[in-house]
Amino acid sequence: MQESVLVTGGAGYVGSVVVAELLSRGYRVRVLDALLHGSTPSLLQSWGNPHFEFIHADVRDSTARAAAVQGVNAVVHLAAIVGDPACTREPELASEVNLNGTKALLADAEHAGVERFVFASTCSNYGRMSNNGFADESFELAPVSLYAETKVAAEEEVLSPSRALAATCLRFATVFGTSPRMRFDLTVNEFTRDLAVGEELVVFGEQFWRPYVHVRDAARGIAEVLGAPTTHVAGEVFNVGDTRENYRKLDIVSFLRERFPNGKVEFVQRDEDPRDYRVSFDKFGGRFNFAAERSVSDGIDEVIGLLASGLVPDPFAPAYRN
Repeated sequence: MQESVLVTGGAGYVGSVVVAELLSRGYRVRVLDALLHGSTPSLLQSWGNPHFEFIHADVRDSTARAAAVQGVNAVVHLAAIVGDPACTREPELASEVNLNGTKALLADAEHAGVERFVFASTCSNYGRMSNNGFADESFELAPVSLYAETKVAAEEEVLSPSRALAATCLRFATVFGTSPRMRFDLTVNEFTRDLAVGEELVVFGEQFWRPYVHVRDAARGIAEVLGAPTTHVAGEVFNVGDTRENYRKLDIVSFLRERFPNGKVEFVQRDEDPRDYRVSFDKFGGRFNFAAERSVSDGIDEVIGLLASGLVPDPFAPAYRN
């Protein structure tokens, strides 16, 4: 029997790429998405596929949620208020969607007999590191934003020992690259946009570290987890990315200066940044023989090409940010 997957948030920046990846691997895919950021063409690529289904509803809608989990083997839970600015702007909504919505979806999935639950979390959960090491999955979590706090709390629910399904938490590095639902409010994409269109790039805290992962590599990671035996993934946490792709903002600017030697860059010194961390992805790489296929440098060229194509007439439009 063909495997069927519910992807919540499947019209989003990561979700639309995940949907295409799963359809290409032969899954039946159902999407539940509220289209929070307005109508989007992100799923038009999948619309004509007979194995694709779309439900326009909020993950907090109990009737739609209960219907969405019926008859699926797995749930990939991406729906969330994503990022520090969006969560800070609407903290109550962030808690309702990111934590309470996850709890309710878990309960409905278990009631419907769903076998697997893959939860999209974030490496932001590690917060600020006090040394020059690399955070692995056993590293103490120290969330310093509401977004990360909701993800940490939701992870605890997902990984409860009482779960009747095989649950897995994936802590993603900061995502970059092109997607059918494009975003230019992510570090690599934003920096590239500003210099590519001739704007001055203003960089805060250039010395602080973050890990990065291309959106298509993130989608591949989810597909690998879904395809693995449940014994390999049940109750597990994985950092998803590539250890080689840890960079300071200064490093990203260096990549960009190779492409835009005359670009204007202003560094705004910050001695303190609540988030400063490098992450090890060795566990995921070893378990799944996984390595990034696209580097930050590749992603920069990809975004430059998109902007030069004319397909995005106004990359500063609200539609391209959360």
